[in-house]
Amino acid sequence: MTAYTMRLSVNGQLSIPSSVRKRWNVIQMTVVDCGDHLVIRPTPEDPVTALAGKYAGSGPSSEMMRAMARSEEDEREDAR
Repeated sequence: MTAYTMRLSVNGQLSIPSSVRKRWNVIQMTVVDCGDHLVIRPTPEDPVTALAGKYAGSGPSSEMMRAMARSEEDEREDAR
């Protein structure tokens, strides 16, 4: 891992070193504000395709979701 110290321009812009841009071969970056630090990540050209497989599987059925919601509602009612 390599660390870079960079200066912001008067417009708040930051220059990504050419070696990094060439290695990642991207034209768009995502900046995430984590409160005490920033995370700068390459943004995929097609973010939908990049998510393929991340949420694989059918997940809970609608009947199961309704049952969970009823159970949570019953718990709130019992707490009153």
